[in-house]
Amino acid sequence: MRRAAPRRLWWRGLLAAALLATLLAGYYYVRHQVQLNRYARRAWATFTKNGLTGREKTPLLAGYSVHGIDVSAYQGRIDWPEVARNKVSFAFIKASEGATLRDPRFARNWREARKAGVLCGAYHYFQPNRDGQTQADLFARTVPLAPGDLPPVLDVEAANFHDVAVMRREVARWLRLVEAHYGVRPILYSNHSFYQQHLAGHFDDYPLWLAHYEVASPKLARSKWIIWQHSDEAYVPGIRGVVDFNVFQGNFEALQALRVPAIPAAPAGRSSPRPAARTR
Repeated sequence: MRRAAPRRLWWRGLLAAALLATLLAGYYYVRHQVQLNRYARRAWATFTKNGLTGREKTPLLAGYSVHGIDVSAYQGRIDWPEVARNKVSFAFIKASEGATLRDPRFARNWREARKAGVLCGAYHYFQPNRDGQTQADLFARTVPLAPGDLPPVLDVEAANFHDVAVMRREVARWLRLVEAHYGVRPILYSNHSFYQQHLAGHFDDYPLWLAHYEVASPKLARSKWIIWQHSDEAYVPGIRGVVDFNVFQGNFEALQALRVPAIPAAPAGRSSPRPAARTR
């Protein structure tokens, strides 16, 4: 009988550890359940992607008249005429990332989306460990923005930086150079938490495209943002798998007013002025 005592103590210790682990896991889930549930849904959507038809449809967000998507190579081959038939008014297409990466599907997406009558813009994913000049050059070499296109977008959300002041300086450099190149003010994209922590108050002169999920409306004054990315797990006919869903704060005419302006006609005998052709 005495020899059984150590075994009972061992089992009690194991049960206590299991109970503690369960309680800690429950506490973590309660605190982060929204994000964990989103990760689980995204993982399931990726796992079941091959079983989708490309005709699945998420209802449009009520209260807004202008809806759009943003895409990258992740979405695969897109049926843009089908997308356009499903009340997608605008699309932002990934063009580049960091200092060297070009999205392999950018050229096709850009050509086919515009052909389908979707109002298009392009975005660059900013890597804070690379300088803004190099990243601006890559974007300018990749994207043939023309009058009538939506402004260029800088996606700033990567947190792999050591000095926030340096990150802001390089973001400002990209925005300044790209505006000079295309002759239109870029749009700044970020998610709510990153924007509030690192960007708020530093780039207020630029239109803001805000990502904020699982909320009835963004927790940021309406005067601060123009586009709201309200979901990153929507379904749009023409795309096999999930895609980001966005709404524009305003009517379609207001969205059109943001487009790259036409080059003014030059007086007789003079050439038309153009935006700078290089970022250097």
